[in-house]
Amino acid sequence: MKERVFTVNSVYRNLFEGEEVTINDGIYQNIRHCYDFLKTFAEDRIIYGINTGFGPMAQWRVDNQDLKDLQYNIIRSHATGAGEPLEDVYVKASMIARVGTFVQAHSGIHPSVVETLVKMINAGIYPFIPRHGSVGASGDLVQLAHIALTLIGEGKVHYRGTWRPTAEVLKENDIKPIQIYIREGLSAVNGTSVMTGISIVNQIYAEKLLDWCVISAVWMNEIAASYDDWMSERLNVCRRHTGQQAMAERMRAVAQGSKRLVKREHELYAQGRHTEKVFRDKVQAYYSLRCTPQILGPVYDTLTAAHQVIDEELNSACDNPVIDPDTNNVYHGGNFHGDYISLEEDKVKIAVVRLAMTTERQLNYLFHDRINGILLRS
Repeated sequence: MKERVFTVNSVYRNLFEGEEVTINDGIYQNIRHCYDFLKTFAEDRIIYGINTGFGPMAQWRVDNQDLKDLQYNIIRSHATGAGEPLEDVYVKASMIARVGTFVQAHSGIHPSVVETLVKMINAGIYPFIPRHGSVGASGDLVQLAHIALTLIGEGKVHYRGTWRPTAEVLKENDIKPIQIYIREGLSAVNGTSVMTGISIVNQIYAEKLLDWCVISAVWMNEIAASYDDWMSERLNVCRRHTGQQAMAERMRAVAQGSKRLVKREHELYAQGRHTEKVFRDKVQAYYSLRCTPQILGPVYDTLTAAHQVIDEELNSACDNPVIDPDTNNVYHGGNFHGDYISLEEDKVKIAVVRLAMTTERQLNYLFHDRINGILLRS
């Protein structure tokens, strides 16, 4: 098992802190080794997408004189789609995710493909990628084809805020378009890198949003002068869920030193303190305030699981077929299938909606004087 080259956290630094993408020489040697193996292996064997057609045309062999055209044509034919272009941050993340696939050294591509892609990323050259048209079950064929189109010097790119012809921008940055050797076209368009790139950015935003919601939950309870046992360790450890306990611990850290939260054992449990029949202050806060560990805990668990899946996908060979020099074989399967990412992102979407719903209920509490009684007293 190869070590991970990228993580969500490392891509965060590439996207938001200006850190450049770097690939060490050992990885390039592995890529070259895989390429050299495939070059020899493919000479007298039938391999999908190298000397056959694609999809339902896989039963037809392609003549040797047409093999390079086959690779160019899959790029040009699939560069379709519709809609507005993806924002640069999503495109950059997708390009990094594509590098993440290539550096696994199971694609059989020439090392120049990775070198060119890394140069484009670090130069801030972002291909046009339409929002709509991905297949998903067969990978991001349309979106990845647009990245591949710029790798061969065609199409258009977003560079320093302006849309320009790719060839012009590459020449300006002394970057040469890639050449087709064996299967660079198919490798470049097949896989889950765009959905993974989008997921990386959304994961970063969602994790930030969760942290803000933790802070705001503490603030809301401070405004309400809530009893603080809702976030106590002894209460939350009884439920056993990792996320709930993590959120409660984080809330206790945020609330450290608070003068607004009330100790129940001091205010209600001390003998002789309360004899009234009706209490002015709530004995326990509203759901949207005191249930926040139980609400944000499942969100935390959901995001944690998604983070792990994205990290794994980011360091996976997700094209087809998979080239394996170690076993001297080429494996045909479905590593391009998008369900790992899409299923997690469906969960993340639900979790983010839950964050928004909770925040809305907290704001309703804050601004509804008949519920909180704070505005009336002030």
